[in-house]
Amino acid sequence: MRSELITVRTGDQPVVRDITREAADFVRDSGDGLLHVFVPHATAGLAIIETGAGSDDDLLTAIGELLPADDRWRHRHGSRGHGRDHVLPAWIAPYATLPVLGGQIAFGTWQSLCLVDPNGDNQTRQVRFSFLNG
Repeated sequence: MRSELITVRTGDQPVVRDITREAADFVRDSGDGLLHVFVPHATAGLAIIETGAGSDDDLLTAIGELLPADDRWRHRHGSRGHGRDHVLPAWIAPYATLPVLGGQIAFGTWQSLCLVDPNGDNQTRQVRFSFLNG
């Protein structure tokens, strides 16, 4: 297995950050196998969605409606509503496994791999790519 840890700047606002290019670069010329992507953080996840047509903003809106950033959360360190960030990985998993064929991720039409980070308290995130030959 081959593995690499990258750092992604997410900033101080909730964000859906497309990391498809970084994942594609990692598997380029790798042949067939599986790409496993993992975010080693308690307040971020990964989503496979369409980007650029508003779905990324819609996802942030849905997170805000499902998990409001207010004072209802028992987990209260950090900024207001930070407890909801710790609940996020129960709905948006911190991992994804993708098929790789001929050194290319076998996405469906319009699919992209995105880091979902609602937590503005941490402005950088790590993402681990691991490739298992098939």
